[in-house]
Amino acid sequence: MDNKNFAFGKMNFILIGVSMLIVVIGFLMMAGDSSSVEAFNEDIFSTMRVKVAPVVCLVGFVSIIGGIMYRKSN
Repeated sequence: MDNKNFAFGKMNFILIGVSMLIVVIGFLMMAGDSSSVEAFNEDIFSTMRVKVAPVVCLVGFVSIIGGIMYRKSN
């Protein structure tokens, strides 16, 4: 096959896939139990859920852009 017919190469797909996995990990870090009317859950304001997980998601989204923009040097 001629690789010039494809917009992305193998490395682009690998980078995008790893970046999407990072985004999913960030969203899983944000997930957890919520508060209810009967009980307040202080864990909803934990550092991991409020600060670390959004940064992980941001890194993943920026990495997706990097994976799209990646061009193999000739």
